[in-house]
Amino acid sequence: MKKNLKLEYYPNLDKDLLYESINRIKNNRDKWDSPFFFDTKSYLDIEQIKQTIKPFLSEDIKNIIVLGTGGSIQTLLALKHLSQKKIFPITSSRAVELKKCLTRTTPEDSIIIPISRGGETLDVNSTIGTFLREGYNFLGLSSTGTMNEILKEIKCPIMEVPDLSGRYAGSVTNVGIVPAYIAGVNIEEFLRGLKSGYDSFSSYNNNKAIEFSAYLYNLYKKGYKVIFSMPYSKNLEGSVGLWVQGISESTGKEEKGMVGTYQEAPLCQHSVLEYLLGGEKGVVIPILWTIENDTPDLNLTSSIDYVNGKSAQTIINYQADATFQALIQQGVPSAKISLNNSTEESMGFLIAFILSSVYYLCLLIDTNWANNPKVIIGKQICNTALKDNINDEKREEIRKEIAKEKFANFF
Repeated sequence: MKKNLKLEYYPNLDKDLLYESINRIKNNRDKWDSPFFFDTKSYLDIEQIKQTIKPFLSEDIKNIIVLGTGGSIQTLLALKHLSQKKIFPITSSRAVELKKCLTRTTPEDSIIIPISRGGETLDVNSTIGTFLREGYNFLGLSSTGTMNEILKEIKCPIMEVPDLSGRYAGSVTNVGIVPAYIAGVNIEEFLRGLKSGYDSFSSYNNNKAIEFSAYLYNLYKKGYKVIFSMPYSKNLEGSVGLWVQGISESTGKEEKGMVGTYQEAPLCQHSVLEYLLGGEKGVVIPILWTIENDTPDLNLTSSIDYVNGKSAQTIINYQADATFQALIQQGVPSAKISLNNSTEESMGFLIAFILSSVYYLCLLIDTNWANNPKVIIGKQICNTALKDNINDEKREEIRKEIAKEKFANFF
C-alpha cells in the first residue's frame, strides 16, 4: 500500500531537521493521550453491525440520509464516492439542503441516520423532528444527551458512539462505519487499507506522515500558518475536508497552530493561484491532491490535437503538475499528495496518512491533538439566544457592546 500514496514536497527536508523533529515528537508524546485511532479493531463489532443493519439493506432503500456534522460525518464524506446508494449529508438545518432532501426522497426509499457523540448538537437535533413528522425510519448512532432521549422515545434502533474525539474516531467506530456499510461501501477493504496505513505510520523509521508533519512544522516555525489544499478530484474532497478539520481543530489552540482551507481544483487556479504565485510569500502552504487512475474516467474528443483522445482526468493531472511546477518556480514551498486510485483500500490508507500527519504535527507544535475546547462557546451563545428568543436587532446590539470592549484602541 505504501506505493499507492506518493508524497512530493519542496524544499526537501534535510536529515538533520527530520531527526530533530522525530526527537521532538518522542519528547512530547507522553504529554498527551495515546492515539487511540491507530487501533482499528477494538472499537468495532462488525458482527453486531451486520445484525443491526440487516433491516436497512433492502434494495428498496435507495437513500441514506445522515444527520451529522464535523467529525460525525466527515469520514463518510471521504467514502461517499464509493457508495452504492445515494447519500444525503444533512449537516445542519440550512433550508436549501433540507428542502432538496425532502423533495427527492420518501420514507419508503430512505433511512435516516442521526449521529452525535454528546447528543446536544443543535445542527442534528433541530432536523430530527422534520423527518419524524414525515414518517421516515431511523437508525440512531448515539450514547447520551438530548438526541439519545429523542431516539429512545421513538423506539428506533440505537448503536453506541464512544466518547472519543470525533474527527479521529469516525473511521474506527460505528460513526463512519455503520452508514458506509449500509451504503454498500466495502468496509473490509477500507479497514484493511486503514490498518496498513497505521502499521506504516506508527514507526519512527521511513514514515511519510512524520516526514510530512516535520515539513509543515519547520515551515510553521518560519511563520507559515495557512495550509491551502487543492483537490484535483471530486473523490478527494471528503478526505481533504477531514484534513482541513484535523489541522484546524487539532493544532489551533492556546494561540498556536495552523488553519486548513481548500477549494476544488482546478477551479482554484482561477481564484487563488494568482495570490499564491504573486502575492505575499511566507504565509500560505499550497498542497495539491491528485489521483492517477480515477474512477469514473472517459476519453475526450477535442479539436485540439494534444487533448484529443486523452482521458479527462489525465488533462486534470497535467494541470495539477503544471501548477505545482509554477509554484516551485516562484519559490513557494508546496507539496503534492498523489493516490494511484480511489478504491476503499486506498481511501483507508489515505485517511490513516491524514490523521497520523495531524497527530504528529500536534506533537511538534505541542498542542492537545484530541480536544477542541473553544467550539462550545458559539454553541452556548446560540442556544441561549434561541431559548430567550433574542431578536436580530438585540443580537447585533450585544455584539457591538462586546466588540467595543474587546477591540478598544485596536487600530
